[in-house]
Amino acid sequence: MYKDTAVFNLIHKELERQRNGIELIASENFTSLEVMKAMGTVPTNKYAEGYPGKRYYGGCEVVDEIEQLAIDRLKKIFNCSWANVQPHSGASANAAVFLAVMKPGEKFLGLDLSMGGHLTHGSPANFSGKTYHALHYGVTKEGIVDYEQLEAKARAEKPKMIICGASAYSRDWDYKRIRAVADEIGAVVFADIAHPAGLIASGLLNDPFDHCHIVSSTTHKTLRGPRGGIIMLRHDFENPWGLKDPKGNLRTMSSLLDLAVFPGSQGGPLEHVIAAKAVAFGEILSDDFKSYGKQVITNAQAMAKAFVGRGYNLISNGTDNHLMLIDLRNKNITGKKAQETLDKAHITLNKNAVPFDDKSPFVTSGIRVGVPAVTTRGMKEVDMEIVVNLIDKVLMNAHDEKLIESVKEEVKGFMKQFPLYPEL
Repeated sequence: MYKDTAVFNLIHKELERQRNGIELIASENFTSLEVMKAMGTVPTNKYAEGYPGKRYYGGCEVVDEIEQLAIDRLKKIFNCSWANVQPHSGASANAAVFLAVMKPGEKFLGLDLSMGGHLTHGSPANFSGKTYHALHYGVTKEGIVDYEQLEAKARAEKPKMIICGASAYSRDWDYKRIRAVADEIGAVVFADIAHPAGLIASGLLNDPFDHCHIVSSTTHKTLRGPRGGIIMLRHDFENPWGLKDPKGNLRTMSSLLDLAVFPGSQGGPLEHVIAAKAVAFGEILSDDFKSYGKQVITNAQAMAKAFVGRGYNLISNGTDNHLMLIDLRNKNITGKKAQETLDKAHITLNKNAVPFDDKSPFVTSGIRVGVPAVTTRGMKEVDMEIVVNLIDKVLMNAHDEKLIESVKEEVKGFMKQFPLYPEL
């Protein structure tokens, strides 16, 4: 039997990298071993175009049960009437929402990428900005979503859809206010909760389902599942916008979204990943997960306080969720340099544009820092102080290779307190 030692040696090398480093990328987390086991199982062999009970292939009776279990668990998590668990990623989920709601060239309104938004919310480099007419709102000088600007643009431009959600925003959202202006102009409200979904699931942040027509998310990040996407509706409805399927028939919103995922934008679903989603959703329904969510927010706020105490400029001066965005201009180091230097010390985060940035997206003035992964590994508030001290030591001595090497060894020793996958 062929054994690919080259690939598996590299996989083991990546396991050791994860074990020995401090993972602070806000969009990353560590799944349970059960989630990983489910991903590496026989549903990967099964083609299953369509939906449970309505497949284009035979032999789908078991994967139908797997997918339906994932759907049922997800609906229970968010108290929803409908969910689609097939999107391969958050971007795929968002593409399907656009396909269901929008026609090419129609207007929508989203948070500007440079202000913390996401590529799929209208970046000119993305399908959302290329296919549709993207309009944007931003944040105030204090780093809070500029709801007055959002409302003014909505009333003036009358977009068909308003997106609320972000990839680098540390505060909660006023979904009720957004829905009010959307109702005034007859717009669809679409919430992309990819980042805070796990905290919303635990009841720790405002519930977008109370006010938003459509909600999408990834299944990794704070949901701590496999990499993938989902779309949900709290209440299905006969869409009031007269949206039609490709044959010109009026459909319910759930039907339009199902068609937009398959066959609109994807072929066969990844049933092994859906099995892993089902495992993760089962974990989310446990009491332990809510405790995890509370610790994520506690850790993030402890970390934010530690950064502020060392003179770092946090956008909005703090956080309500799992991440923070830091403007490094007063520290005389770019986001790119900070990321590259911290990498050498086995501390992983990402460079990120800050609101009103004067540097290019390839350099940036800031960094984005998140705590879901280190919280999964068991860190508490006191550990946040240690992590910030290590980051500060590296950034304030970015040209001292000897010091950085010593911090790398310190990080490796520190992380032994928080074992990762000891069974492997």
